[in-house]
Amino acid sequence: MTSTEFQTISGGLPQQPGIYKYYNAVSELIYVGKAKNIRKRVSSYFNKTLGNYKTHELVKRIVRIEFTIVNSEQDAFLLENSLIKEFQPAFNINLKDDKTYPFIVIRNEPFPRVYLTRNRLDDGSDYLGPYTSVKKVRELIEFTRQTIPLRNCSLNLTEKNIKEKKFKVCLEYHLGNCKGPCEDLQSPEDYAEGLRQLKNLLKGNLSPVIRHFRDEMKAFAADLQFEKAELTRKKVTYLENYQARSGVANVKAGDLDVFSLIKDTDIAFVNYLMVRNGTIVQTQTTRVETHLDETPEEILSFVVAQLRSTFNSDSPEIVLPFAIEYPDPAVILTIPRAGDKKKLLDLSEKNAGYFIEELKNKERLKISRNTDKIRILEELQERMQLPDLPVHIECFDNSNFQGSYPVSAMVCFKNGEPSKKDYRHFNIKTVEGINDFASMKESVGRRYKRLKEENQPLPQLVIIDGGKGQLSAAMEAINELDFGGRFTVVGLAKNEEEIFFPGDQESLKLPYNSEGLKMIRRIRDEVHRFGITFHRQKRSKGTFKNELEDIKGIGKSTADQLLKEFRSVKNIREKSLEELTAVVGKAKAMVVHSYFNSVAG
Repeated sequence: MTSTEFQTISGGLPQQPGIYKYYNAVSELIYVGKAKNIRKRVSSYFNKTLGNYKTHELVKRIVRIEFTIVNSEQDAFLLENSLIKEFQPAFNINLKDDKTYPFIVIRNEPFPRVYLTRNRLDDGSDYLGPYTSVKKVRELIEFTRQTIPLRNCSLNLTEKNIKEKKFKVCLEYHLGNCKGPCEDLQSPEDYAEGLRQLKNLLKGNLSPVIRHFRDEMKAFAADLQFEKAELTRKKVTYLENYQARSGVANVKAGDLDVFSLIKDTDIAFVNYLMVRNGTIVQTQTTRVETHLDETPEEILSFVVAQLRSTFNSDSPEIVLPFAIEYPDPAVILTIPRAGDKKKLLDLSEKNAGYFIEELKNKERLKISRNTDKIRILEELQERMQLPDLPVHIECFDNSNFQGSYPVSAMVCFKNGEPSKKDYRHFNIKTVEGINDFASMKESVGRRYKRLKEENQPLPQLVIIDGGKGQLSAAMEAINELDFGGRFTVVGLAKNEEEIFFPGDQESLKLPYNSEGLKMIRRIRDEVHRFGITFHRQKRSKGTFKNELEDIKGIGKSTADQLLKEFRSVKNIREKSLEELTAVVGKAKAMVVHSYFNSVAG
């Protein structure tokens, strides 16, 4: 959209707070922004010389402008964040974090269960979190089970079922991990109190839980129930020890959200510390991509809103390195210069710095590994006199069982690493009995015919796991496709690890401990594993089919039903007519029963 084109629509833009949306020629939302005055803010994109290339590119792509008026700047801020989170427009700030974080769910049911989930449903259940670490969630759940007896069974504990005595207590009750609500040994009120203490634990608020158990311990002792008092004392000790090893920042700090930012050109890293009751209960570093030279203040303002929403934070105070826009006037924004909050901010920055260094180390390690792999591939190229560096290698192998269920497998390595999305299985269709040569020709022919039809890149090296016969069969298929000379094909003898080239009488033996031969062994072992796994699956299915589906009048559905119920063909053979009838009906039961009896006779 040009400035002239914009002038024709600018008068229709409101001079009120709200959000504006830019769309491109194919009606894709490419940018969302907020403004105190929509007309003034949008006009600024068209009425001034744009010094930034990315902003110039954005304006050039704008074809349509939409807007939404809201009541206040606070509403505009919240609406902008929700739209960016939902649509992720190309020119907006992008949080490079697509993880699905785990929650701890307290199910909406009688005597609610507590467990880990990644799916947050609108089912009336209470979801705590999300948490940045599955390990942390499991540790928290295990910790709560050590201290608060709640059920972990899946029984439907309705009042009616309990009154009708449909259930019996299990081992968990006898171990002291459950109070037996299934036999009406625990009231809903007592169970609800346990859930209240559990919520305190999960929020890092251990003090009221410890007080609760101390009161309970004293009550047991006064009632001369010393064994129960001792068990409760152990829980108190366990809680105190857990509190001592938790990340305590300052018990007086209360509830805080701490954010720090480190920016490097178009990438920014924001660390978030969630502090509850003076304890750091969560930490998260997020990578942020910017697109329009946003200032650090704009970046942090956006990320603070997004992360507080993601982690359901209702903390009344946010600790920051500098002032930002934040829509909720009830939330205190603190920029500490000294003291405990400054120490927390420094710790947050330290975490962000550590995260960046870890990324750099991983990148250095990746480069180092890639360099090592390239060096090995260069060694292979030199020793095998290959015309091209074999960055793309494919390897074929056959598998059959006494001539039955013939299959072939192909594995693909790119830059010295498995490319599993390119692995292929081949059910041999044109070969009867044991014929490794014909099977190899079929699988190789099918593979490269497909690559030819789809105009896909060809490998530089193809390894045929087998001797001269299999290699010759593979070359027949390749020459029929006019691929001869397009890439190098070699055979690998199964026992001696000799490499054969087409037409050569003498084999090539690579040094036994050379890195190149180690890579070839790795590729060969991988194709063996991949092929044998597929062959076993096919053979297993074939065995079931021969035994059941080949019975006249019995199809796959009935065979599956019988196997699901009785687990094996042997068990089915031994069942009575009545037992078979109960599963598949009288007519089919008679067919199966008479078949096995006639076979046995």
